[in-house]
Amino acid sequence: MTSPCLVWFRLDLRLRDNPALSAALARGGPVIPCFVDDGEEQGKWREGGASRWWLHHSLLALNSSLNEKGSMLVLRRGAAEEELIQLVRETGAGAVYWNRRYEPAIIARDSRVKERLRAEGLEAKSFNAALLNEPQAIRNKQGGPFQVFTPYWRHCSALPIEPPVTLPAGPFPAPDRWPSGAALEALRLLPEKSWADAFGDRWTPGEAGAAARLARFLKEPVGRYAEQRDEPAAGAVSELSPHLHFGETSPRLIWAAAQRLSKGTGVFPSSRGLQKFLTEVGWREFAYHLLYHFPNTTHEPLREEFRRFPWADDPDGRLFNVWKRGRTGYPIVDAGMRELWTTGWMHNRVRMVAASFLVKHLRLAWQQGAAWFWDTLVDADLASNTLGWQWTAGCGADAAPYFRVFAPVLQGEKFDPEGRYVRRWIPELARLPDVWLHKPWEAPPEVLAQAGVVLGKDYPQPIVDHAKARAEALRAHETLRSTGAPGR
Repeated sequence: MTSPCLVWFRLDLRLRDNPALSAALARGGPVIPCFVDDGEEQGKWREGGASRWWLHHSLLALNSSLNEKGSMLVLRRGAAEEELIQLVRETGAGAVYWNRRYEPAIIARDSRVKERLRAEGLEAKSFNAALLNEPQAIRNKQGGPFQVFTPYWRHCSALPIEPPVTLPAGPFPAPDRWPSGAALEALRLLPEKSWADAFGDRWTPGEAGAAARLARFLKEPVGRYAEQRDEPAAGAVSELSPHLHFGETSPRLIWAAAQRLSKGTGVFPSSRGLQKFLTEVGWREFAYHLLYHFPNTTHEPLREEFRRFPWADDPDGRLFNVWKRGRTGYPIVDAGMRELWTTGWMHNRVRMVAASFLVKHLRLAWQQGAAWFWDTLVDADLASNTLGWQWTAGCGADAAPYFRVFAPVLQGEKFDPEGRYVRRWIPELARLPDVWLHKPWEAPPEVLAQAGVVLGKDYPQPIVDHAKARAEALRAHETLRSTGAPGR
């Protein structure tokens, strides 16, 4: 009789297109799904509060799906290596399968786990479930990693895409006796603060929620994606990022769905919207490529000269706290920060504007913003978060130059011209006419009075002047040239 196989779930919380699970089922013998809450081993990059809320509900959904297959998810707390060895001893398992992750600390931990398991005489195998192309398999013509997206994605686009792995029909083979496990509540994943209470109004964590969101997006919004993806009130984006991060869906499933949508047209992708969307899937792949090859970029700039950048002092955290609370006085920035706090998510265009405001208008270090997003985003992903902040700060691969400073008023007027987004998240400004909505400090006194707005009381005055802040940011950037660093 074939010995049991442990399937160690991590950021692959789904049954479909799950290579580790499929391989375990194909191996024969009982299959024992397990999840280990080993946050301490992740160091400073343990899941933030918003991510832990999502994880709680995703684990609940995964266990429900496993129950339908006559199986269950065994939960444990502690060091993964020790908990897996203990499970092996309790179950008599002869194999442990899992899907790979690419964060630096996790790569090191997984290598130790695999070595330990094999030293114990166990079969230990890992699989790719998260990416179309794994970072170690992609090299440029010189044999090194790519640092610019366009040639990276051109190279990857010429490679074949593996189809999703299939899952056999019927129940999963179960052990004669299930090992003991912790109750989900014992993992204490849900935030103690009530700020996450409204997340459930916006999100449905789990594989079914991911499939429903993908189907909704491909039914209609994808057709508007290329033209309206930068408009936060347009509803033209997929909002799949948290589902992708937690592995409730996969790039292969998305790719296969896109191919089905294009079937019969003779063209893939079949529309500009679909093409642009798949390019954004490629941007996520690029983020993992960079994280794998440049692991220090989670906390250090990729471009060496930015280690000497003269960030501003904020000893009491006043500027940072104003930004976090959505009280900068710039409506498009504040709307984004309030959306983040309320829903655990922020529209991507607004993320860029809000991040640019922190690192250029306030000249605070990008690492501070990255840490805040890490704690408050339900889609907090180490690779994507790192790439996004280094891109905005001008210090990463394929980054926007630091001297490109988003003007928040112009960004608001361009991408939220009717003010639907700002009015939703800053209701105190809702009665202002469109012409003044993104710059209320310029509105005539009688207009403010008619709208019931007292600046400095109902809504703050701008914390900085855009023109002065931009000039100071550019002067700070010039110091990199004066110290002999290659400016840009």
